[in-house]
Amino acid sequence: MTRPTILINFAISADGKISTVNRDPSQFTSAHDHKRLLTIRKQADALLVGRGTLEADNMSMTIPAEMRPARQPLRCIASRLGTFDLKHRVFQSSGGALHLLVTEPPEGYDPAPLEALGATIHLCSLEEFLRILFDDYGVKKLLCEGGGSLVRSLADLAAIDEVHLTWAAHTLFGGEDAPTITGGLNSHLPTSLTFELTHFEPLENGECFLSYHRTQPEP
Repeated sequence: MTRPTILINFAISADGKISTVNRDPSQFTSAHDHKRLLTIRKQADALLVGRGTLEADNMSMTIPAEMRPARQPLRCIASRLGTFDLKHRVFQSSGGALHLLVTEPPEGYDPAPLEALGATIHLCSLEEFLRILFDDYGVKKLLCEGGGSLVRSLADLAAIDEVHLTWAAHTLFGGEDAPTITGGLNSHLPTSLTFELTHFEPLENGECFLSYHRTQPEP
């Protein structure tokens, strides 16, 4: 599979959840965690989020100018049906080029209003989209910031190379319907993915920064 190196970055509660059962915005961690997020963003050629996460967190998907980014990463947003809010801030703010993935466009789907806002529309599978980013746009490193369903799709493709987590020991969400980094708990991955711990940084505020790298199975 031709694709970029793919990183994921999440904050998780002490019970392994990324949000509440109501899918509230993920604002339960510290300013230090947000700064780390931006530092990880600076490593990426492109950012990827699901439409639901984009709207819940009201994301602009940019790196602040004061951090002096060499360039703004491409902003990639995945949606099954392509029902994007044209007034969302991501379409009104300057930043990296917008690439919208629509995996199941309904009959008669019209991308023209989105294209008028400067977005490039991709009507294809997630796997094909990853190949396009790599081959056509030179994306070597892609950072996925949510949500859990999108990460589950990447995991189904065995297309996750690094995992960065902020473990928030000060927060418990509870509820079996609260999402994890791979979505709901109603099904297992088709195969195990093995990672090794490469960074462990406990903080005094009850949070811990963790990083994992994928280990390849023996042939």
